[in-house]
Amino acid sequence: MKSVIAPRHIRTINEYHRLMELPKPVHPLISVVRFEDIKARPGTGPKSISHHFYTIALKKNVQLKLKYGQQDFDFDEGLMVFMSPGQVLSIDSATEEDFKHTGWLLLIHPDFLLNTPLSVKINQYEYFGYHLREALHLSDKEEALIVSLLQQIEQEYHANMDASSHPVMIAQLELLLTYAGRFYQRQFLTRRVSGHSILERVETLLAERFKDDVLATRGVPTVESLAEALHLSSDYLSRLLTTLTGQSTRHFIQDKLIELAKQKLSTSDLSVSEIAFQLGFEHAQSFSKFFKTKTNYSPAAFRQSFN
Repeated sequence: MKSVIAPRHIRTINEYHRLMELPKPVHPLISVVRFEDIKARPGTGPKSISHHFYTIALKKNVQLKLKYGQQDFDFDEGLMVFMSPGQVLSIDSATEEDFKHTGWLLLIHPDFLLNTPLSVKINQYEYFGYHLREALHLSDKEEALIVSLLQQIEQEYHANMDASSHPVMIAQLELLLTYAGRFYQRQFLTRRVSGHSILERVETLLAERFKDDVLATRGVPTVESLAEALHLSSDYLSRLLTTLTGQSTRHFIQDKLIELAKQKLSTSDLSVSEIAFQLGFEHAQSFSKFFKTKTNYSPAAFRQSFN
């Protein structure tokens, strides 16, 4: 059995700078790093790390094979990645050549956000929960805008600090996150071919899991189980489906279930209890409540409308 290597926990930005052989950070709670300045070489650091702060990376010309959670990902073009505190990143088979990538890294300790609306709002940016394979691909124009904002943040904490410094950097950071959300939305729209391919896979998976014997034994598929089967994060899948269909994954599953329930109620002589069981509900009352919430009809009333 292959042994699992415990990640190295990096709790402060200062600790990260030391590990990467960078100069001491100018600000203890926020730092903008150029990947070209990182002096740590392959084999000198841990193979698996967990940051206790937010990291936003804009990487170009990357050849490293990284593992994020249980997913492998090969970087071969410029992209943007977002990680929340506590997420684990592993580096496999790194060589000297692998570390010649360029780009920017923004580190934000949660304490930097304290007593600001962004301390709560940052958790609403779903892309911090996306997998590496769901990274943001930027156009040249978008990349230039993001780099400009990173440079502005860097310039702000290098300047003489005053009462406005912190609010200004918070505003710059929030603007960067807002643009990232806009660019992700653009990515969902411009990559419709791959998006519709995923939608087709969702349809196929649900058709398989909505078979009577599967539903009765395994219950209604959850958003998490569906995303896992597709090797996607739950948030990414929901955002993609919302863009393509106007529905989140949860509502998409529920609507497919309602379609199946309507079919059974209108074309079979099965009792409501039998249909509820076939659809994965433990109790007929739960099914009836769910059906009425979605259609404004009880199952019995809906069936009566066909007689």
